[in-house]
Amino acid sequence: MAATSSSQLKNICVLSGFRYGNYKEFVQAAIDLGRAIVERKLYLVYGGGGRGLSKLVFEAAFVRGSQVLGIIPKALKPLGCLPNPPTREELVVSCMQERIS
Repeated sequence: MAATSSSQLKNICVLSGFRYGNYKEFVQAAIDLGRAIVERKLYLVYGGGGRGLSKLVFEAAFVRGSQVLGIIPKALKPLGCLPNPPTREELVVSCMQERIS
């Protein structure tokens, strides 16, 4: 990677499907994205869920040491939709719309 400058990307936000879908290549792409986030030392901000493609990106980044912020709507928190292991940083918002704004 080239020398770091203040204008280079430092954070990345990932919002993706709650399910894996029918395409195995999407599963591998999510894992590869998580690994790339770590390699580039990016701070991951994601939807906070523990399912689907978002979970795969989170796991691939988090277990390799990436800093992660999970943003989860208040209504989903008690439903067991959180990742395991949990993120170190979590922001609970009032609704889905607030999560993506």
